[in-house]
Amino acid sequence: MARRKVTKQVDNKKLIIDAFAEMAREKSIDRDLLQGIVEETLKMMVRKKYGEESNFDCIVNMDKGDIEIYLMKDVVEEIEHPDTQITPQQVLEQTGEEMEVGDEYIEEITLENISDSFGRRLVAQAIQNLNQRIRDVEKDNIYEEYSTKVGEVVIGEVYQVRPNNILVMHGKVEMRLPREEQIPSERLKKSSQVKAILKEVRRTGGASGLPDLILSRSDESFMARLFEQEIPEIYDGIIEIRSIAREPGERAKVAVTSFDERVDPVGACVGMKGIRIHAIVRELNNENIDIIEYTDDPRLFIARALSPAKVRDVAIDMDARQATVIVPDDQVSLAIGRNGVNVRLASKLTGFSLSLVKEGAEDIELIEFKSEIGQELYDALIAAGIDTAREFLEAEPAALLELTSKEKIIALRTIMVEEFDEREDQHWLAALEDAVAGGSEATDALAEEIQAEFDASVVDVSSDGDNDGDNDGDEDVDNDATQADGSDTDGQN
Repeated sequence: MARRKVTKQVDNKKLIIDAFAEMAREKSIDRDLLQGIVEETLKMMVRKKYGEESNFDCIVNMDKGDIEIYLMKDVVEEIEHPDTQITPQQVLEQTGEEMEVGDEYIEEITLENISDSFGRRLVAQAIQNLNQRIRDVEKDNIYEEYSTKVGEVVIGEVYQVRPNNILVMHGKVEMRLPREEQIPSERLKKSSQVKAILKEVRRTGGASGLPDLILSRSDESFMARLFEQEIPEIYDGIIEIRSIAREPGERAKVAVTSFDERVDPVGACVGMKGIRIHAIVRELNNENIDIIEYTDDPRLFIARALSPAKVRDVAIDMDARQATVIVPDDQVSLAIGRNGVNVRLASKLTGFSLSLVKEGAEDIELIEFKSEIGQELYDALIAAGIDTAREFLEAEPAALLELTSKEKIIALRTIMVEEFDEREDQHWLAALEDAVAGGSEATDALAEEIQAEFDASVVDVSSDGDNDGDNDGDEDVDNDATQADGSDTDGQN
């Protein structure tokens, strides 16, 4: 008949129940799952202490506060398997009870005697293992919960401001607002509420090994979510946001369109006396927002995107996604904006590379630059069909290099670009460098040919016997060589 050692009952079951419930609530872990983790931890302890072949049973009932382990061994005369067998003499020494061969010895291990049975070191390892398992479950739960919320607006409380990050608490979960996702001109303070979009969820990288939850207030999608919250027509799908271009804290442009002819998309977004758009502006730290009605006509869309400037005309190259915009003189500064922000945002909003041209200075006849060009080069350019400054700026680099040097081309371009009040086209300059590099071999061959002719001329002069001291032959050679270099020799004679 089986017997077991009688031990004193645990008298702190209520404390166990309360602690278990608190852990499940704080970590947001299912009670059944947490109970299973505790049971697996206890089984691991038994196997480490009594061996893999040991016969035992664990009872874990957190609702009642019961945590018990029953270790069972067969009473035998001689031990062949220490993990599952025990002798009557060993039973007598351990419990003071007499048992016969063939009986089943049952040892009960409870929370009160668990340290005596397993030792402090094994108990500490078990507690560490339990905490790790709980953290793993907590990480998985947080990741699964928030990965479905990417793109949603969350409201949290700033609890720590660091040089490169702002830590935000959303409930009991820590989130991170990196510097590059903040509005540059904004200064958030500790304990203040902050609204942001959940931009990304990474499995690792957060505090204590928890998932890294990345917030953003500078992303275009955050502005789009704010429009949805403040403007019912966008939330209901009557008005659609087609594109957003934004420089956080400075300025933004939003293109909207309406699916209902009775609804003005711009007016609906602005609201009566601007109440709707002002709510968004305040949330974004007074960032200026231009609302633009979208249209399928790219010329009209570009003209609207450059508002508040009024443009005269737009010429489009659809294949290259480039547009040249003619702007009245008094509208140029508005079209460009402070530090070029208006034209940059318009380009990003429309998807076209924009070039602004002053009206009235749209093009200039090449003769206006004749003094800088020089008569010989001017005649060559006219003969090549280049009649205006704009045609010169847009000419193929290789074609210009056949007429003059790279240095002369760059000098003339600098004068013309300044006259147009434009920026130099770095892509064109790169193409010029490529053309120079590609023609270097041909240039070397031509130089060798000229040098050969020069040497032949010197020999011919000597053979003519022109040694009378007047240096006539030498002068002719020098003039020929100078003219080959392309310089003016009129004043040297």
